[in-house]
Amino acid sequence: MKPRLQTSLGQHLVLTPQLRQALHLLQLPVIELEAEIAAAVESNPLLDWAEDAPAAATDDKEDAPEPVAPEAPADSREWEAASDWPDSGGFEYTAGSGRGGEDDEGDAASRMAQSETLHDHLAWQLHLSHLSPRDLQIGAALIDAIEDDGYLRAPFSEIAAALHPDPAPGDDEILAVLRQIQRFDPVGVGARDLAECLAIQLDTVAADTPGRELAVRIAAELIDRLPRLGVPGVCEQLGCSTAEAETALALLRSLDPRPGSQIGDVPSDNYVVPDCVIVRRNGVWLAMLANGSLPRLTIHQAYQRMIQHASGEDAGYLRGRLQEARWLLKNLEARGETLLKVVRCLIREQSGFLEFGARALRPLTLRAVAAEIGMHESTVSRAVARKYVHTPRGTIALRDFFASGIETGGGGEASSVAIQQMIRGLIEAEDPRKPLSDARLAESLKASGVPVARRTVAKYREAMHIGASHERIRIN
Repeated sequence: MKPRLQTSLGQHLVLTPQLRQALHLLQLPVIELEAEIAAAVESNPLLDWAEDAPAAATDDKEDAPEPVAPEAPADSREWEAASDWPDSGGFEYTAGSGRGGEDDEGDAASRMAQSETLHDHLAWQLHLSHLSPRDLQIGAALIDAIEDDGYLRAPFSEIAAALHPDPAPGDDEILAVLRQIQRFDPVGVGARDLAECLAIQLDTVAADTPGRELAVRIAAELIDRLPRLGVPGVCEQLGCSTAEAETALALLRSLDPRPGSQIGDVPSDNYVVPDCVIVRRNGVWLAMLANGSLPRLTIHQAYQRMIQHASGEDAGYLRGRLQEARWLLKNLEARGETLLKVVRCLIREQSGFLEFGARALRPLTLRAVAAEIGMHESTVSRAVARKYVHTPRGTIALRDFFASGIETGGGGEASSVAIQQMIRGLIEAEDPRKPLSDARLAESLKASGVPVARRTVAKYREAMHIGASHERIRIN
């Protein structure tokens, strides 16, 4: 086949560097945005922090540097003036911007208190104990094998194999060191099962505590069958009165079945800075960007004036940097406007969620919000990604405002989050001796006008980390 040339007309989207930067900035949360801006200020001589801008050399107002900073949209400034926003009673946020001033003491996250792990806490106590070097070595291996919930599930053979001392320790020697560790704080750590964990904690209870002796027997003999036996079964198995059984069971309930959970690392995602603030004034929900969402930047006037007097190569470099600085300021302003549009749409659609909580959350999708504000669905997705908003109900992720829906019997829709809350309410109100099965839960929801299948109930229940009916059986 003979090759030939052919011309055609067509349209396609080209991502310019400016558009790429706008999309990148839109999906960044506040903390990462600050780092991005700080890097831009460090690499671009035409950018500077507004408060660090050089002072005018003369009194001529025309030569004084004027900040070129992204401002909030006009409608948000009108809201601020109408509602006396500066006096909003504590809803003011100032996020660090990495400016390196005299008052800066490093990143805020680095100044957070670092909690020690369970293993660190146990190792610290081990080195304070009066044990021989050999026992210290065995104790270190035991502590390393203890899991985060405080239980030791590894067999002694694995611990002995990991040590390789000469001679190898026997089970009795390892058990003796384990008994020492089980006396450490928190009480009950190092137990090999629930019965031993409760027995260790009961051993620290005063001997004259009501129900202690019976609680020890229950923990040793009946703990695995206790949910099914209940108070009558305990009385029958141990030959005690109902009052004695209830006293012993109350003592067992006061113990901690997961002692290791008392100590642990701070979650890595516990430090967030909200991008927006939502408050209610005179019955109307208002939204505004949090302080720090739009850091105050300026064009460095001295370098800008140098463009007119610089040589060709230097002037070209400065003009390019000046254009990059203007792009950054414009894209920061566009980021703030997009965030406000999305948040205000969420307020209109989910005002019930802000007032009454998750039960009032309506079904809402990214496509619906995009159609409402006239933007592409991917733009809305970037705007809500890893973003948080401060509300009277606390700091909430913007993703929490979205939920899938199921048609109800009345012709409306109920969100998946609202259905989960309904399931949780039914489970909390059930008889602990006869918990509701997934089929019964589905029937109760159907009677309330929310027709869902049993498999859907099971999926929502597992998403809330709630066990099945046979796992929820509890004594009275």
